[in-house]
Amino acid sequence: MVTSAFRLIPQYHARVWGGQRLQAADQPVGEAWIVFEDDVIADGPHAGRTLGALAAVEGQSLLGRRPLRRTGLRMPLLIKLLDCQDWLSVQVHPNDEQAIVLEGQGQFGKTEAWHILEAQPASEIIVGMAPGVSAEALARAVRGAADGSLPGRVGLLPLMHSVPAAAGDTFFIRAGTLHALGPGLLLYEVQQTSDITYRVWDWDRPAKAGRDLHVDKSLAVIDHALTGRAEPVRPEATPGVHALTACEYFELQKLDASGGALALHTRGESFHAVTALSGSVTVAGEGWSLALGLFETAFVPAAVAAYAVTGGQALCAFVP
Repeated sequence: MVTSAFRLIPQYHARVWGGQRLQAADQPVGEAWIVFEDDVIADGPHAGRTLGALAAVEGQSLLGRRPLRRTGLRMPLLIKLLDCQDWLSVQVHPNDEQAIVLEGQGQFGKTEAWHILEAQPASEIIVGMAPGVSAEALARAVRGAADGSLPGRVGLLPLMHSVPAAAGDTFFIRAGTLHALGPGLLLYEVQQTSDITYRVWDWDRPAKAGRDLHVDKSLAVIDHALTGRAEPVRPEATPGVHALTACEYFELQKLDASGGALALHTRGESFHAVTALSGSVTVAGEGWSLALGLFETAFVPAAVAAYAVTGGQALCAFVP
C-alpha cells in the first residue's frame, strides 16, 4: 500500500506553437505532461518507477475505487501545462465510443478542461461552432481548407465561435467540440487518459511530420450542438476550496490556503493531483510532507486519505 504522496517528473514536448515559459530549450516547448502514466516518480520509496507501473501493482490503493471501476489499472487522467505562443490547430477529439470505432479497442475519448494561468489582453480561444452552421457548410469549409480550394481564414474561421480568455477563466470542452487555443496563453489542462487529436486546420502552416490533417475523422466526430462552457471566475482573494468544473471523468478545484491550512480527504475514492500555482505550497499527511515549487505536482494516493495543503494556491484534480 502507498501511504505517502510523491512528486512526478514532467515530460516536456516541443511544439511548433510553443514557447519558453515551461522549459528553456532550442525548440519551442508547448506541453509539460505533469501527470501521466509514463511520468517517473521523483521521490519516496517508489522513486524511479513510472506512475503506470506503480498503478499496475498497487491498483486501488494508489488510484482509488472510482478510477478502478472506470479505467481499470490505467491512469484515468492526463494533466498538462500548455504554453501557447501561436494558435494551436483547430481540432476535435472523439468520445469514448467513437475512439473505439475509429482507433480500436482499449482507446478512450478525450473530454477536457482548461484553467487559464496567464493571458494577453487580446487572448482568445475557439470553442464550438457559430449558431446555424449546417453539417454541409462545415464539411465544405473543412475540405476546402485542407485541399487549398477555400482558404481556412475565408471559409472555416467565420463558422467558428470564439471567446476572450483571461487569467482565472475555466473552460470545459466536451469531446466533439471543435476548438483551438490562441496565442499568449499559459494554461493547465486536465483530460481523460487519451491524447487522440483530430486536426481540422493548422492555420496554413507548412506540412510537417506528425501534423497531418484528419479531415474524415474530424467530420465524423464534430458535434455541431457543442460549445465550450465558461465557468464563473472565483475571486482570487477568497481562501478555501473552490469548484472550477466537473464532469463524469474529472473534477477540478482551486485551493487557496492563504487563510490557513485546508483539510482534504480522498476517502479512498480517488487519488488527488495537487499542482502548485505558487512557489510556497506544502502538501502534508501523517508522517510525510512535500514542499512544492511553482507548477510542481504532488500525487496523493487514494489510500493516504486525510491530508492538508498550506501556503499559497494550487489546483486539485481527481475522479468524481
